[in-house]
Amino acid sequence: MFLATSTKLLEPILHSPGYWRTVWTRFRRDPVAIGAGVVVLALILMAIFAPLIAPQDPYQGMSLRRLRPPGTPGYLLGTDELGRDMLTRLIYGARISLFMGVTPVFVALFLGTTIGVVAGYLGGWTNTILMRTVDVFFAFPSVLLAVAMAGALGAGIGNGLIALTLVFIPPIARVAESVTTGVRTRDFVEAARASGAGAFLIIRKHVLGNVMGPIFVYAMSLIAVSMILASGLSFLGLGVKPPEPDWGLMLNTLRTAMYTQPLLCALPGVMIFITSISFNLLTDGLRSAMDVKS
Repeated sequence: MFLATSTKLLEPILHSPGYWRTVWTRFRRDPVAIGAGVVVLALILMAIFAPLIAPQDPYQGMSLRRLRPPGTPGYLLGTDELGRDMLTRLIYGARISLFMGVTPVFVALFLGTTIGVVAGYLGGWTNTILMRTVDVFFAFPSVLLAVAMAGALGAGIGNGLIALTLVFIPPIARVAESVTTGVRTRDFVEAARASGAGAFLIIRKHVLGNVMGPIFVYAMSLIAVSMILASGLSFLGLGVKPPEPDWGLMLNTLRTAMYTQPLLCALPGVMIFITSISFNLLTDGLRSAMDVKS
């Protein structure tokens, strides 16, 4: 009974509701992070309600109206190489681009956290085997690894998700292992271990709650990278297939009009830039707000 009570008393500040209230207070005082969060929220809502706000069908085109410049009556942002409305395609493109950016990171977050926490808590040969296996993937740059895996698996959304997930598991596992190694020697973990609690119970009740914050923030920073890699795969023909509205694929199909309608070619790139920089700024704000030392 005494050890169980001691375990609760020794749990760190990350379990305290006051800590999270302080995090929220610091976060909302950061206007850059709040602005980035608003942009990200707007993009998510745009993707969800695309059928309601898009002015036209994203797949319907007409050769007679191809490559119309922005400002053309009825086509606010012009038309693409097949005469499809650019505004509509950009709105629908947020769906696939966000999906390809967020899904691999969250799948990798689950798998990488599992590998890293197990390796960090158990240590010894388990840590050596798991982390040396993970280190093999660090021998290749993330871009090259994603292209190689997507090329081996073939083009398509499903194969692109698999390739990107495999790219992000190693770095998340490495971060999870690092923070878990620091937590497993804390007094509250030692008290739980001395009380006879098993490894699974200690990890679930005492370790995960104290390591998920840094791991989640790091995973958030990978969303922008994931979106850029996914767009790059689509640009190379290894990701989303035509005629799906994807910002990376739109960059590829519009490159032939670079000298006649350069603004049209830039629009998908601008959307990728705005989305990725917003996720980066939001992540920086979360990291600063969660910094206990500050």
